[in-house]
Amino acid sequence: MLNRLRPLLKQHEFYLAVLISLLVIILSVMSEDFMTLGNIFDMTVSSAILGIMACGLFVVLIAGGIDISFPATAAIAQYISASFILSSGGNFATAFAIAAAVGIILGLINAVLVYQLKVPSIIITIAMLNVYFGLLIYFSDGAWLYGFPDWFMDGINLFNFTASDGYDYSLNLPIITLLVVIALTSLLMNKTRLGRQIYAMGGNSDAASRIGINLFGVTLFVYAYMGALAGIAAMVQAQITQSVAPNSLMGFELTVLAAVVLGGTSMGGGKGTLFGVILGVALLAIIKNGLTLLGVPAYWHTLITGLIIILSISMTAWNNKKQTAMGAI
Repeated sequence: MLNRLRPLLKQHEFYLAVLISLLVIILSVMSEDFMTLGNIFDMTVSSAILGIMACGLFVVLIAGGIDISFPATAAIAQYISASFILSSGGNFATAFAIAAAVGIILGLINAVLVYQLKVPSIIITIAMLNVYFGLLIYFSDGAWLYGFPDWFMDGINLFNFTASDGYDYSLNLPIITLLVVIALTSLLMNKTRLGRQIYAMGGNSDAASRIGINLFGVTLFVYAYMGALAGIAAMVQAQITQSVAPNSLMGFELTVLAAVVLGGTSMGGGKGTLFGVILGVALLAIIKNGLTLLGVPAYWHTLITGLIIILSISMTAWNNKKQTAMGAI
């Protein structure tokens, strides 16, 4: 039995799952509303945007890069797609396609700058965050968009049912989009040659180049993928809020980065799992929801989240150090 558990004890995801389980038990005892279907449903919907963007950032981090500009990328993609819907109509396929296309273009710009200038990607993307957001505010004049057509306001709802609490539930647009993005990212990173190249590039870019991996091509892809998912997440957010504000997604970059790093993805690249990212998103969602249900003031949310992230990263570092020491013996 101990031999079976030993591999699990070496996995960051195992400790993260244990922490989530403990939090669920504690919150279930402290709040009778926590484990209700309505609360779980609301928590899933509200964390869908975080989960979608985390999938994109996960791919970039595995490749050895980082993207801080995606909130501005998402805001521009959202504004352009929403403006088209208001002027010309359409459907969700059109809305997502436009937002993803805009995100891809902006992501490719980031990729070219990062690769050609040979400057740390965090510096480039922080700069582009300000450039993109400044351009959006200039051309939009900070105006909000609202009054969307009925099909957009209603969203997509599959498998509708009325629960015992009297409320109607369904597999709605945010949840559907999140599930599709997770499945697509899992397929990309675990089942394709490109996914293996992304891991190889993040692990050792020089070695990856020597075996024939096109580093520029991979860089273009990962930043374009991040841009596409940022645009898609932005349209999900617009459908949830029923409006578009140019600054609504600004500041979201730290929360997404926290979820991905919390899930065990290395900031140095080449190491991490999508399952860990999903657990990281779930942990942040549970913390936020639980603190809200317990009536904890909002300013404590960030502090407690930060402490849990530090604890998680410390556990990972300690576990890695222990494994390295055992390997040296």
